[in-house]
Amino acid sequence: MKKSKPVTSPIEHGAASPTTPRIRSTTVLCVRREGAVVMAGDGQVTLGESVIKHGAKKIRRLYQEKILAGFAGSTADAFSLFSRFEAKLDQYHGNLGRAAVELAKDWRTDKFLRHLEALLLVSDKEQTFLLSGNGDVIEPDTGIAAIGSGGPFAQAAAQALADHTQLTARLIAEEAMKIAGRMCIFTNDKITIEEL
Repeated sequence: MKKSKPVTSPIEHGAASPTTPRIRSTTVLCVRREGAVVMAGDGQVTLGESVIKHGAKKIRRLYQEKILAGFAGSTADAFSLFSRFEAKLDQYHGNLGRAAVELAKDWRTDKFLRHLEALLLVSDKEQTFLLSGNGDVIEPDTGIAAIGSGGPFAQAAAQALADHTQLTARLIAEEAMKIAGRMCIFTNDKITIEEL
């Protein structure tokens, strides 16, 4: 006789129930050019199929204002990760690379953290990293990185502008986010920009 596997609900595994809408925050872009580092994020927060906020701030300055961090995904999960990341930055005295690796390790192995649904984009004057719950710590080759549903649009636009114009990092970020906002229904034109 064939044994059947026990059925577990998605909530037991930290996933949202199909009937429970998740709060999502979407597009964040980081552009590094000629010594400047700019992070831009849109302001839209979506609950299920409804926009519930237009002017959310998805970017924070951390560790004595020297590090920028942006999030995409579940808002509550992202705030938990910001808090953990800030603690890692304090523990490693602002060493972005070490803090990013240690957070990614915890995120992948910790029972609570591994169910958090968000992505982080973090940057200082020298480095940019994309962090995920799979233990990924990715440093982009080109100095341009993006996360969220509108991320691919923003990143493609920013890369094209960087390759074919002399625009500053800030102007590239602004224009790329506007393009993403026109293409992605989860991204709006209420853009927050932080620069190092």
